[in-house]
Amino acid sequence: MGAPGILFVVSAPSGAGKTTLVKRLLERDRQVRHSISCTTRAPRPGEQDGREYHFVDIPAFCAMRDRGEFIEWAEVHGNFYGTSRVWIESQMQAGCDMLLEIDWQGAQQVRRLFPAATTIFILPPSTVELERRLRARGQDAEDVIQRRVAAALGEMRHVDEFDFVIINKDLQTASEDLAAVVRAARLRLTSQRAVLPEMFRFLEQ
Repeated sequence: MGAPGILFVVSAPSGAGKTTLVKRLLERDRQVRHSISCTTRAPRPGEQDGREYHFVDIPAFCAMRDRGEFIEWAEVHGNFYGTSRVWIESQMQAGCDMLLEIDWQGAQQVRRLFPAATTIFILPPSTVELERRLRARGQDAEDVIQRRVAAALGEMRHVDEFDFVIINKDLQTASEDLAAVVRAARLRLTSQRAVLPEMFRFLEQ
């Protein structure tokens, strides 16, 4: 078995471009695997069960939560989201770097269980641009957009809880920044010690 994988946590308010940036990272770095969360919200156009999310109803989600099966769970915009702890740990022990797309509340829970996790927050360049992006989706009514903008402002106030911050003004630049964070995490002393244990044991003699 190889060295244990690294856990990456990526958070962002709705409209910051997190999904697009994560997709680009997964396409360029095959060592990173995307965690598929469970959610009670309805699938959006184009989403498939088992690809973007595991879509479950509220009773099933609550049963899983009560059995302690989630590494984190949260209620966001009236829907529940949760990540399987057993699956994440097994993938990391197999040497895979795992990436979680979760909100700041979930990130707090993950840090308590995995203090070595690398946490990343993605910001829009401005609140004006954030609202423009939400409107450009054309999926939500005006009252929903206003609620999402207000919620996004509250989420962004937790930015100082994260290790790295990426401002998604230009998609290509932000994509390179996210890849750079992943590379930097792999170069930490603790990560390199796990990759080359014999070398570090020799150096400590």
